[in-house]
Amino acid sequence: MLRAGEKRAIMISESLAFDCKKHCNKLQRGFETLEEALKIVVLGAGAMGSLFGGYLSSHNDVWLVDVSKTTVDAINANGVKVKEKDGSENVFHPKACIDSSKAGIGKADLVITFVKSMFTVAALGNNSCVIGPDTFIMTLQNGAGHESKLLKFADKDHVIIGSTQHNSSVLGPGHVFHGGVGHTDIGLLDGVDSKESTAMLAAIARTFTDCRLECGISDNVQWQIWHKLFTNTAASSLTAIYQVPLGFIASNAEANRRMRVLVGEAVAVANALGLDFDREKVAAEVQAVCENAKDGFTSIYADIRAGRKTEVDTISGSVVEAAHQLGIAVPCHEWVVETIHDMEKKNMKGGSVNV
Repeated sequence: MLRAGEKRAIMISESLAFDCKKHCNKLQRGFETLEEALKIVVLGAGAMGSLFGGYLSSHNDVWLVDVSKTTVDAINANGVKVKEKDGSENVFHPKACIDSSKAGIGKADLVITFVKSMFTVAALGNNSCVIGPDTFIMTLQNGAGHESKLLKFADKDHVIIGSTQHNSSVLGPGHVFHGGVGHTDIGLLDGVDSKESTAMLAAIARTFTDCRLECGISDNVQWQIWHKLFTNTAASSLTAIYQVPLGFIASNAEANRRMRVLVGEAVAVANALGLDFDREKVAAEVQAVCENAKDGFTSIYADIRAGRKTEVDTISGSVVEAAHQLGIAVPCHEWVVETIHDMEKKNMKGGSVNV
């Protein structure tokens, strides 16, 4: 029997029935027309935004919004190219724009934020024209605490938070490398408490899965957030400091030791918050991610390499903040945050990636 904190992958049953008329036509498998599909707006056409926007466009009406004219023009001209780990390449054709207010998108069924966490509020504000009273807003961003930003634009029944095991890096404008494949878990802040939320959450999970992004609904989404956070704070942060792919964290003795120390600190904080994790199991899972995506480069690695500001404050910094509130010592996390901020100051090139 699953523990309360592990009830996290409740997959959508083929026999599930919904009586929410508004969305029932969007629950059918094998969408035949865009009218039966979801209208999805993805904010940010970087590594993860292009990956998810590309895959989701195979069965949905998808718009990618980004401030880079080079990226938008490349996607509209050539599509989103996704290079897979086996060397094959898939090409998808979502639409892309810089200014959603001039693109004639209308109100979206779903808005997914894939911008850097520090730009979330500005991105949603700049694209509020696609957000209506029935629009659901989702974050699959790295780190924790994003829901407070989404709640500025939608009520709690329309805010979806989740985590994904997929990994992607940018090869060029509209061209990404799909370095890691896995599961995506989503859920509402307080669970599902309305027929409309039940229907739409199921529609979203189903279309993700139909588009080859396996997805389930979690009844304890905060558990999922921390589960994903372990990999980001214990492994991704180190790829930024060492400037290496994930495989280095699995194979190098010193990097691996630091990873396991970071796992221990983060698990201690999570368990003090009432979540139920086993330190050794988590360490083994992070190790597996690093081995399975050994050639994968993380977004925080890419940010440091390119001289951009990172999301360390919502990743390792969120562990430090929670630890301080709980009176738990996390010296290795404090070192990570301080070191990455020092690297940012040394390498910062300026510029904006806001959308």
